[in-house]
Amino acid sequence: MQAPIPDVSKPVCAWQIPASLGEGTFWSSQKQRLYWVDILGHALHAYDPRQEHPKTWRFMQAITAVTECTDANQLLVTLRNDFAYFDLQTEQLTLLHRPEPDMLSNRFNDGKCDRHGNFWSCTMDENGMLPTGHLYRYRSHGECTRIACHFKVTNGPAFSPDGQFMYLNDTVSRRVVRFHLNALGDIISEPMDWLTFHPEDGYPDGMTVDRHGRVWIAHWGGGCVSCHDPQTAQEVLRIPLPCTQVTNCCFGGKNLNTLFITTASTGLSSSELLAQPLAGSLFSVDTSCQGIPSHRFSN
Repeated sequence: MQAPIPDVSKPVCAWQIPASLGEGTFWSSQKQRLYWVDILGHALHAYDPRQEHPKTWRFMQAITAVTECTDANQLLVTLRNDFAYFDLQTEQLTLLHRPEPDMLSNRFNDGKCDRHGNFWSCTMDENGMLPTGHLYRYRSHGECTRIACHFKVTNGPAFSPDGQFMYLNDTVSRRVVRFHLNALGDIISEPMDWLTFHPEDGYPDGMTVDRHGRVWIAHWGGGCVSCHDPQTAQEVLRIPLPCTQVTNCCFGGKNLNTLFITTASTGLSSSELLAQPLAGSLFSVDTSCQGIPSHRFSN
C-alpha cells in the first residue's frame, strides 16, 4: 500500500551563513546535532537546534563528506583526496587512505554509510568535465574497493530502509541509478536507470530516504527538494527553496521528522546573489514523515 503524501512546512532558515558549497549532511542521533560541510570553504559545521551558537572547524584543505563513527566522539571524513578520522575532543585529523594518488585532478565529493557500517564515497573531476570519477566502499579494517567507474560527478549514495537498494545520482547526466544489494550489502546487479530529470529541474545532487523508502533529492540549479515514490520513482511532492543551488538533505531532529537542507552560493553571479541573500544557508522543513537514523561508520 502506498504511503500517504507527506505534509511539509515552508522552509525556515535554520542558520544564515554564506557557505560556498554546503554539502555532506549527517544527523547524529546520539549528540542531537547535524554535521555538514562547506567543501570550498574548507569547513565542518555542527548545528544543534537546542543551542544558540553553532560550531565550526576550519581545515587547510577541502572537506567533502562526514559520518559519525561507532565512537560518537570520532568522525570519518573525506578530504580532498583522503579518507581520515577527525577527533572531536582533540580536533586532530588522522589520514587513513588515499585511493587515487596519481589522479591529481580528482577530488572526493559526497558520501554516506550503509547499514553494515561501510562508507561509500565518490570522487569526481575537479571541474566536473571528465569521466574520471569513481565510487568506493571503505571498510573499518581499511579495505578500500573501487565499485564503479567513469563518472563526471556523482552524489549520494542513499540506501533503502530494508538495505536492498542503493541509489546514486549521476549528476551531470541528470540520472538517478539504482543498484540491487544482497543481505551482506554487496552489489549484485548492474546499475539500473531509475529516474531522469528534465533540464528545467536542474541537476540531482545530495539525497536521503525516509522510513517508507521514498527518495528525497536536492536539485542543484533547480531550487528545490523533490520526493519520489520508491516503486515508481514518481514525484509525490516538491519543496521550493529561496535559492537555486540546493545541494543536500537529511532527516534529523528528536523524532527524525525535520528535513535539513544545505545550499550553496558558488556559481551565482553578483545579481543572483543579491536576489538570493540566503544562498549558502542551512534550512529546515517540518514533515509528517520520519527519516531513518543515519548509519554510522563501524570502526
